[in-house]
Amino acid sequence: MNYRQLGKTGFKVSELSLGTWQLGGVWGTGFNHTSAQQILEAAYEEGVNFFDTADVYENGESEKALGVFLAKKGSSANIKVATKCGKRINPFINKNFNPEILRSHVEDSLKRLKVETIDLIQLHCPPTDVYYRPEIFGLFDRLKEEGKIQHLGVSVEKIEEGVKAIQFDNVTTVQIIYNLFRQRPNDYFFDMTHKKNVGIIVRVPLASGLLSGKMTRKTTFNPNDHRHGNRNGEWFDKGETFAGVPFETGLAAVEKLKEIFNGYDSLAQVALKWILLNQKISVIIPGASKLQHIQNNMRAGNIIKFSDEQLQATQDIYEHSIKPHIHDLW
Repeated sequence: MNYRQLGKTGFKVSELSLGTWQLGGVWGTGFNHTSAQQILEAAYEEGVNFFDTADVYENGESEKALGVFLAKKGSSANIKVATKCGKRINPFINKNFNPEILRSHVEDSLKRLKVETIDLIQLHCPPTDVYYRPEIFGLFDRLKEEGKIQHLGVSVEKIEEGVKAIQFDNVTTVQIIYNLFRQRPNDYFFDMTHKKNVGIIVRVPLASGLLSGKMTRKTTFNPNDHRHGNRNGEWFDKGETFAGVPFETGLAAVEKLKEIFNGYDSLAQVALKWILLNQKISVIIPGASKLQHIQNNMRAGNIIKFSDEQLQATQDIYEHSIKPHIHDLW
């Protein structure tokens, strides 16, 4: 495992880490704590030392599972945990965001994680207007002074939200969608964060599994799975589902990618390695609902290189098949 610095947090984190949105089972199927502990342990054994979660993942069960895992490993394991707050606010609108509510959510996360200090707390894709409210960001300075958090980050839907967020000096990381099907952040945003020493956490690196190469037109999903019910943004921002790419369009592009990378073990590894080529990325957080997902994803770092021809062909697919559908939306 290779390790990179997570911006001005100073943390050295595994470049391939673990996102826990689907920890403990496939989306929409309920939480299995035994499975969760097995996956966390498998990731740790692969060298993962950074785990990303949120207070809303399985209604807090993901945080609880990490709390059990952290207690078992002890402080000597030097594990860093990032969680998120804000999504529990309902209705999820700007005027309902206030420091008191967010403070209570952070304190709830501390209890579920069974820690005294959260390594990295992230505002969880708040409404855009929240980024224009200094009192919200000021709260986290106070929480840091109180020893309840070490660092603040943001998780954003739109690049422009990230641009606004990093104007606050206490924002140390930005979590954003970036993958073979979502390339706009590299147009200019990563240059901005690099200059400010703001860490980049890449989520949805496999476009909700599309870039695993295992889906077909016959693939079906649980009714509670966002890949079934959120393709047009019915539940939340549609960019979180298949990175916003229409399913059929994505499948066609994946078939072309399979031809380009025919000799590789898995398309998922190729997709992750492509992201790692960008040195302005701090860490990728692919999810895993099965042990084999961990084992497969962590092998991405072993890919030595791609040819110039492969990289150009990949870019051509994006330019012609994907970009017209989504490039300017996020």
